[in-house]
Amino acid sequence: MDASTLLRLNRRSFLTQASAVGVAGLLGITPNARAEPPPETTTIRLDLFDVSCIAPQFVAEAMLKAEGFTDVQYIRFEGIEAESDLVGANKVDMNLYAVGPLITAVDSGSPVVVLAGVHLGCYELFGTERVRSVRDLKGKTVPIEALRGSKHVLLSSIAAYVGLDPRTDINWVVSTSEEAMKMFAAGKVDAFLGFPPEPQQLRAKKIGRVIVNTATDKPWSQYFCCMLNANRSFVQKYPVATKRAVRAMLKAADLCAREPQRIARLLVDKGFIADYDLALETFKEVRYDAWRAYDPADTLRFHALRLHEVGMIKNTPQEIIAQGTDWRFLNQLKKELKA
Repeated sequence: MDASTLLRLNRRSFLTQASAVGVAGLLGITPNARAEPPPETTTIRLDLFDVSCIAPQFVAEAMLKAEGFTDVQYIRFEGIEAESDLVGANKVDMNLYAVGPLITAVDSGSPVVVLAGVHLGCYELFGTERVRSVRDLKGKTVPIEALRGSKHVLLSSIAAYVGLDPRTDINWVVSTSEEAMKMFAAGKVDAFLGFPPEPQQLRAKKIGRVIVNTATDKPWSQYFCCMLNANRSFVQKYPVATKRAVRAMLKAADLCAREPQRIARLLVDKGFIADYDLALETFKEVRYDAWRAYDPADTLRFHALRLHEVGMIKNTPQEIIAQGTDWRFLNQLKKELKA
């Protein structure tokens, strides 16, 4: 490596570290001084795609650096790949992911471990004039980005709860999210399940009506929509790093709940999110403080039971929880952070 290349790399490294220090200072974050060992690894890989509700994952960058992770990598995924089991495939070490695909991943034997529930309330189900309740979905057409993807599995659980069989009672159409919203606006499909910023966009344009808002409508408002999970080998090899990473994510969630305006501006400035107003609306609506009050096992039990009843998973809720969870770090941090 020649001197000029080394100089550029050193300068880039310095600017990256300086940026992280600046953000940490802005958020009032100081390096972790707790009497615990340093992380066994200083590298952590996270995914990056345009979904504003997983803001704690982006905000956590500064917290992760304060926890001793010197190499925080954000890897961008788009389209169908973003709907896949990135943690189980070892493409990232940890992420915030929708509860439905986490259940199906564990059921299929994927090496994922659910570590905590983080927030609830990001999904909203919209219907046309032909759909005024979930039961009206019988015989109707609904677009999804992928079979067994986040929208497909959650809406299947919602449908099963009211007695529908999602495998036979709903006509699923696979399309991109952008195409699906256009079809819904044109009345070519009967319903649309969206997560931020999609619900905010539809409401702003007065398209359709909200049938289910998971932030306010029971029973959905009592369960997490997104949970923190990690690759099993990462957890087993790096337990100290895992605890430190979970702590960073939970602190980031607290910050999203406490200072939505500040976080919306920060993430727009850093290029993680494009639209400030939509991001701010999301942060005010999504329950980022839920990790302190709700039991994540209840969420897995509730949705796994629905999916098991209609034959979408083979394992029982008890088996899903036994095979695919590790609450040690969450329980420790609830006490430490005085949840």
